Amino acid sequence: MIPRPDIEDVKAIGYYLGKIILSLSATMVVPLLLGILLGEFSPAMDFMVGIEASLILGLFLTKICFTENDLNWMQGMIVVSLSWVVAMVLAAIPLYLSGHWLSFMDACFDTMSGLTTTGLALVQDMDHLSYSHNLWRHLIMFIGGQGIVIVAVSLFVKGFSGALKMYVGEARDEKILPNVIHGSRFIWLVSVVFLVLGTIALGVTGIVNGLKPFNAFFHGACIFMTAFDTGGFAPQSQSVLYYHSLAYEMITVIIIVLGALNFKLHYHVWNGNFKEMVKNIESRTFFVSILITFSITAVGLHQTGIYPQALVLFRKGFYQLISGHAGTGFQTIYAQQFLSDWNNLALAGMICAMALGGAACSTTGAIKMIRVGIIYKALRQDIKRIILPERVVIVQKFHHIRERFLNDKMVRAALMITLAYLALYAAGAIIGMLCGFSFLESLFESTSAAANVGLSCGITQAGMPAALKVTYMMQMWAGRLEFMSVLTLAGFIVAAVRGK
Repeated sequence: MIPRPDIEDVKAIGYYLGKIILSLSATMVVPLLLGILLGEFSPAMDFMVGIEASLILGLFLTKICFTENDLNWMQGMIVVSLSWVVAMVLAAIPLYLSGHWLSFMDACFDTMSGLTTTGLALVQDMDHLSYSHNLWRHLIMFIGGQGIVIVAVSLFVKGFSGALKMYVGEARDEKILPNVIHGSRFIWLVSVVFLVLGTIALGVTGIVNGLKPFNAFFHGACIFMTAFDTGGFAPQSQSVLYYHSLAYEMITVIIIVLGALNFKLHYHVWNGNFKEMVKNIESRTFFVSILITFSITAVGLHQTGIYPQALVLFRKGFYQLISGHAGTGFQTIYAQQFLSDWNNLALAGMICAMALGGAACSTTGAIKMIRVGIIYKALRQDIKRIILPERVVIVQKFHHIRERFLNDKMVRAALMITLAYLALYAAGAIIGMLCGFSFLESLFESTSAAANVGLSCGITQAGMPAALKVTYMMQMWAGRLEFMSVLTLAGFIVAAVRGK
């Protein structure tokens, strides 16, 4: 018998959801102020409407559902899964009011893509979007990369236990510091420090390449936010190709790699433990995986002869590969070129890279390197058990911040999440084929959406079927939260309907 949720469950969920909505309304003040400073008064009014809607809903929930009870695990998971859906709707209000999206669903698609750091977009005439709306697109990606809950935990949530439940529910199963609130603030410290440094580097490079100073630093800030948070939005419709700059591309590669690394690894490096970068199973697996997937892609591109020079291969081949592997979605080629210029082998290498992703507790999505590393270690352990005499005790260790012993629980968890991602990639590909697209392009776009990458081979556009838009939004949501909080919400709904 399934127990039906009681009023205390609903109050706890509503109260903490209200706190998160209030934190979202606070972030809308940034593009509002920019719009006022630049004289963009109509866009500023769009954000006033968004702030008002968020404040009304947030205050209503915190007042009507007020409780002093802390969250339990089920409630924490549901708060997280609901907060991403509600944030998608509220963040879409100022974008839709701008007139650059054909429907509210399209605006929701872009905000879900932004919050989940995916980067697929349905915006129209992006090159003439206002500064404030453009900033909001990139800011929601910066917020989503750190995590919506991280914002709320840093600003509004004081209880340690409730903060932990939401933190874990947002697919962060590693604590950087013993206190989750302090760990959340460290994530913001790292992000803001790198934001300043990255904006300066990209801004100066932009000026050297001929951009006006304000545009150079505005673009620099936007590009950094989406590069470090492995998103993929860009201020111009041509993405990074717009800048036609090797220096710009090199800087963004560095930022992308930094964003794909575990924040716990960042913490140890910041504290002088540089050896951890070399010893850690995630960083090792990440760089080996990049080498393997790029080798596959490079062989495919060599067969086509499309990029005969090494520098061109780096800028057109390796750049897309590292962008896809880290879940970023920046492109230095046009979307259609994936199908017109690349062969099936090169596309297969890209799909594998996107499917694998970066590190856990980073800003990336997909399967994650820690799980790939654990599965590899488990495979080695099983092979040793077969080869060596039965009396030999096989002990497999790996280094992740500290030395750890491999156990069945770790392997089972890694395999379950990996299989869930593979099923999600396949489901989206099947729906894409039902909508009339070929298998390879459907799998490419599905993997990009579910792994929160943002690279596109041309399927994602405003005219694609509504069923495919909904599919990709659900894939982005489930893929970013790594299933558990989404499945908990589904179980909660079933319990509410059928429970006793």
